[in-house]
Amino acid sequence: MERNPISQEGYNKIREEIKHLEDVEMPIIAEKIAEARAEGDLKENAEYHGQREAQGMMQAKINQLKTRLANCEIVDKSTMPKGVITFGSLVTVKDLSDSMEEKYEFVGPGEEDYTGEVMKILTTSPLATALLNKKVGDQVEVEVPSGMLNLEVVEIVDE
Repeated sequence: MERNPISQEGYNKIREEIKHLEDVEMPIIAEKIAEARAEGDLKENAEYHGQREAQGMMQAKINQLKTRLANCEIVDKSTMPKGVITFGSLVTVKDLSDSMEEKYEFVGPGEEDYTGEVMKILTTSPLATALLNKKVGDQVEVEVPSGMLNLEVVEIVDE
């Protein structure tokens, strides 16, 4: 199985989230379970069952984050090839159908952010997969949920 690239910062962010969930959130839930258990009959104790469910969902989230990290490889962006789109590249592309330009940064799991001026997209996304290893002037056609995009690489900023 191919491992996903991730920056040291992204890796640390996920590790901190796991640590917070395990060291802060799980003990709070365990305390609430103990309080609910002390109320008596567990068969009809909605608070107890609700907290047990919350504990299970929290553990599932922790397991998901740990799996995400296990499938990642920390990559130093400065060691990536220059002049081609790779993990960590900041890329400007032009939509050939309307000449609109958008900027993307190619990031690893947990680092994605679609709200800023520069959208941080996963290297495993269909758009990123189509653009990886392309150079300025290259054109790609990529299928996205809204249809086909015809893009041209306008600029690549390597860190």
